[in-house]
Amino acid sequence: MPHSEPAPLILTLALDAATQAYFNDLRRRHFPPKINYLAAHLTLFHHLPGAEEAAIGQTLRDLSQTLAPLALPVTGLRSLGRGVACTLENEALRALHRRLQADFAPHLTPQDQQKLQPHVTIQNKVTPTEARALLAELQAGFAPFEAVGTGLHLWAYRGGPWESLAEFPFCA
Repeated sequence: MPHSEPAPLILTLALDAATQAYFNDLRRRHFPPKINYLAAHLTLFHHLPGAEEAAIGQTLRDLSQTLAPLALPVTGLRSLGRGVACTLENEALRALHRRLQADFAPHLTPQDQQKLQPHVTIQNKVTPTEARALLAELQAGFAPFEAVGTGLHLWAYRGGPWESLAEFPFCA
């Protein structure tokens, strides 16, 4: 029987229920339906090695028990060129990301070695004209608000919808 590599892992920040519902609604309304098979999410790492799932899970479990929920101001909207995202700002989230980058350093792809630009994509893979129109429409009525990061969520990527593996609530 051929050996297959374990699925790569994705790490996201879990958000409070009201914010998650808000972003899911925006995504449902503006993401192309044929490729919208994920809930809205704030990705911290795009590709961690599935073979390291146990060790990564232990690191996340230990760390999440020392962290309190994070206040995350949703500060605005930004263009993704062919889409639109909501931007979030929190220095503690950036510090958490840098700490995890250090913990996971031997396994990081070039994308995951970059500085975190926290965002939630609400539209992607549309024409630049469509993206500019949505950005202008949403900016006209945008008011900053506060979200809450409630924990970490580890997923397996198997080519389509992500498979939830474990959640690590912030407990401090």
